[in-house]
This record gives sequence, C-alpha cells and structure tokens, in this order.
Amino acid sequence: MPSCSPDCCLLRAVEIIKIFSEDGTGKVVEIPADMTARDLCQLLVYKSHCVDDNSWALVEHHPLLGLERCLEDHELVVHVQTSMTSESKFLFRKNYAKYEFFRNPLNFFPEQMVAWCQETNGTIPQSQLLQNFLNSSSCPEIQGFLYMKETARKSWKKLYMFLRRSGLYYSTKGMSKEPRHLQLLADLEDSNIFTVITSKKLHHAPTDYEFCIKPNKVRNESKELRMLCTEDEQSRTCWMTAFRLLKYGILLYQNYKIPQQRKPSLSHFSTPVRSVSENSLVAMDFSGRIGRVIENPVEAQSAAMEEGHTWRKRGQRMNVLGSPSPLHPSSLSSVIHRTQLWFHGRIMREESHKMILQQGQVDGLFLLRESQSNPKAFVLTLCHHQKIKHFQILPCEEDGQIFFSLDDGATKFTDLIHLVEFYQLNRGVLPCKLKHPCTIVAL
Repeated sequence: MPSCSPDCCLLRAVEIIKIFSEDGTGKVVEIPADMTARDLCQLLVYKSHCVDDNSWALVEHHPLLGLERCLEDHELVVHVQTSMTSESKFLFRKNYAKYEFFRNPLNFFPEQMVAWCQETNGTIPQSQLLQNFLNSSSCPEIQGFLYMKETARKSWKKLYMFLRRSGLYYSTKGMSKEPRHLQLLADLEDSNIFTVITSKKLHHAPTDYEFCIKPNKVRNESKELRMLCTEDEQSRTCWMTAFRLLKYGILLYQNYKIPQQRKPSLSHFSTPVRSVSENSLVAMDFSGRIGRVIENPVEAQSAAMEEGHTWRKRGQRMNVLGSPSPLHPSSLSSVIHRTQLWFHGRIMREESHKMILQQGQVDGLFLLRESQSNPKAFVLTLCHHQKIKHFQILPCEEDGQIFFSLDDGATKFTDLIHLVEFYQLNRGVLPCKLKHPCTIVAL
C-alpha cells in the first residue's frame, strides 16, 4: 500500500475539540488542524440550526484564572488549544461587539486617550482614526492612567501607561513619555488580552473594570499575569480594542469585511435558517394596491396599534368559536413568548447583566425575563451607551382582554412578541430600538 507524503498526512491531520454552550451542554467535534475560529463557528451554526448573522464567536475560557477572551476569526483553534489547561474550555457564544468599533469608532476611542487626537485638537476624521490603527507604518498611541496589581501582593498601583505597537509601557516618572522613563510591561506579539470575569473582591481591585494581559506561554501561573483596571467601562473597552487593533492590524479589517468567506472544507454547508438583518425591519402599509414603507414614526405607531386591534378582534372571534379565553392561563398569548430566543424566563437581574456583558454591550442588545418582584409582569433588559437598563412590562386589561405595555398603557400589545416587534421598528419610550436579541443556544 503506497505511503502518503508528509504534506498529504498534514492535510489529513484532525483534532478532537470539545465546545460548550452557556447552558453547560457540550459537543465534541473533529476538526482539521488548520481550521480557523470562524470556520468552527460556521460549523457549529450549521449543526445547531442557528441564524447565521456573523455575530457568533469562539471564547477561550479559563475558570481557574477567571479569564476569557473571544478568539479572532483568523486564529487556528488547535494552536490556541495548545496553550490551554485541562480545566480550560471553548465556549460558543454571541458577541455583537466583535467588530462594532469599525462601525462606530468614535464611541470606542475617547479623544483624551488617543495621542494624535490631542495633538490635532480632536479634529481627526473618523475614517482616518481607524486608518492610523490599521496602517503598520503609523504610530498611534493610547494613553491614560491604569491601576496595576503588584506582583504577589494584594495592592494596586496607579500608573500612567502608553499602548503602542511595540507594547504596553508605564512611566516611572509621572506622565513623562521620555524613553528613559518608560518601562515595558507587556509585549503585544506574545500576549493576548482577556476580560476578568471574577468578582473584583477576588483580586481586591479598586473598580469593577478589570482586564488582563496574559503571555501565551502562561498556563496557570497567576504571578505572570498583568492584572489591570480602569475607572469606567468605556476606558476598559478603549484599551482592549486598541490592543487588538495594534496586535492584528489589517487582519481584523479583513475579518470584518469578508464575513462570507469560507474555506473549501466548509463550502458544501448551507445555513438552514435565513439570516435577517435588523436593518431590514420596516413598517409597511399594504392598504393600497402597492405596499409602501411608512417613514413617519407617528404613522408607524398608529399602524402598529391598528394591527394590535386586528389581532384582538381575531382573538375574540376565536373565543366565540370555543377557543380558550385570553384571560385563561393557557391562552396562546400568555405563553407564545417562551418560544423566542430573547426570552430567558425567571432569571435574576444579576444574571441578565452578566449575559448582556458577555454578548457585547452594544446599543440595542436586549432580553426579556420574568419579573422577580411582580409575578404577573415582565422586564425588558436593554443596553444603551454601554449602560444596562431595565424596563418593567405590565399587564393591563381592556374590554375583558389582557394586553402588555411598558409605557403605562399608552401603547398596548396582545403578546410580548408584538411588543418586541414594535420596539424593533420604533424607539418609543426606550433610549434606542431593540436590535440584537441576547441568545443562548444549546449545542
């Protein structure tokens, strides 16, 4: 029997990888040694019958260290696994914020933290802001105060730091940028940046906004970790995003611009569920011979109300024909929301915060849950400007029918699905429209 060449054997090499979803279920998959994180996500999307909206991510999770990060789409999964311990694992999760900085860069880089913005009085255009990060010949720099945990001690020290292509430095003399005052803290090439997922009490951190720079060679040696902390979420996001851009440069932009790129090994897959962008959701009027888009938000709200009354009348007719009363607990309108990916049942407020944080903290990221204080009510948890807000949805009765409203009855809906669909089209009393459902999928 003819023996295969080393190159042929390399192409046939496969590895066994175990992936976990956030509900604890796991799936063992056999993948080629050259499979990227993006390709593995596509494989899991296909096998799990998920909606393919290019927002799925593979997460490197280290429970003993309390760290996790999303793999970049181009990273080789098998290569990353070699730096993980037996307790570490991969998670399959949504991450809507993975490339959000390409869409809204000014939200991610405050002027006072970007060196060239200060030198140009903050007048640099949005497009040039990203070009400076992506262009390997430019020298962008993020600067500001960070808390750093002192090695083998519980104390933290506040230092002025500079993030450059060559690494992360801190100044030994105030805010001085002179080379003789700069000390290298971490090299970007041989490190990765992680979110700290444990409580700040564990590390005695001064704030909740921790992150960590972990050398690739480190497994469980916590003394080698660079534990850092910022004053607020925006600052933490800025440092972590700049780290990724300075480390990977144009590769990140290619990952963002070519989401449909597939390796030949996955070319025969077809997504079983059609992806629908939130931008395709518009209010329509089909009363005439030709349908038209309703541009006026007041008219759109009126159309939604009219649709709600139509559904109510339909429910009344069904009730006359012998269907269960809308007030009956078994009514379809009282349980149909349980089939939706954005509904998470009786979870605690803290758990809803955790899910929003994990899936990206982008504007419009939302979920619905049962109220802990009112057994008949529900709560909409929504992210806006990196802040998480909660809105109570109360039941109200009219003409023997139960409706749901989050604006004290001004706008009423026959069920929660109609409510969500309305606020996907109209902001109403909310700070922004509902855009991204917070989703957990069992593998």
